[in-house]
Amino acid sequence: MSHPVSITCTGLTIRFPVYGVDAKSLKKSLARTLSVGGKLGRHFGSTDVTALQDLNLQLKAGDRLGLIGHNGSGKTTLLRALSGAYEPDEGSIDVYGRIAALLDLGLGIDLSATGYDNIRLRGRIAGLSAKEIEARLPEIAEFTGLGAFLAMPVKTYSAGMQARLAFATATAVECDVLLMDEWIAVGDAEFQKLAHKRLLSLVERAGILVLATHDVDLLRLYCNKVMRLEGGVASEVTDIRRLDELLAA
Repeated sequence: MSHPVSITCTGLTIRFPVYGVDAKSLKKSLARTLSVGGKLGRHFGSTDVTALQDLNLQLKAGDRLGLIGHNGSGKTTLLRALSGAYEPDEGSIDVYGRIAALLDLGLGIDLSATGYDNIRLRGRIAGLSAKEIEARLPEIAEFTGLGAFLAMPVKTYSAGMQARLAFATATAVECDVLLMDEWIAVGDAEFQKLAHKRLLSLVERAGILVLATHDVDLLRLYCNKVMRLEGGVASEVTDIRRLDELLAA
């Protein structure tokens, strides 16, 4: 029997080393700036920044979690950790289910390869088999609206065309856990309408959504839970109806 879709983080701590910097002078200069980022410290003899500190989180199918907090508060670090990109320095992460991480659309795009080859490449990165990719290729190609350009190298595309290709491929996966860093808006107004519909359908089919965004309306629209991050420290997960008091805290 397969394990039900879930995310569990226990005591999750992630640190990034800071090289070639004197910790005392860095602390002084950081103290004069805004409170962005995690705590500065020393572990194993080197200076580091604690991007996430002792974070606990439990999500199950049907949970739609919104992450709020200033830039540098740890939202993207958490999303990347959930996607498997970062290993915990302390604590643990357990994610059951197929993950789709819409965090960096440009990741894995090969400019010298054709549009078709990039669709195949991105599909493999997303965990699709060669057979699954070939089955979905016509639908993805049609959605991009790029026509004959798909047979040409991506370096001949405009930025908007590249975004269409990346978005169409990234959202072609079936997933249990959908991780998003901001709601993606790409292309012209017409394509944005199509993109919005496609994202909605992806969110509806996913068991769990974790969305980091500064857009309060989006949070109310798509999320049923919310968590605030501040300097790498997380609040408790709370009902989306308490969003205003969490924002005011």
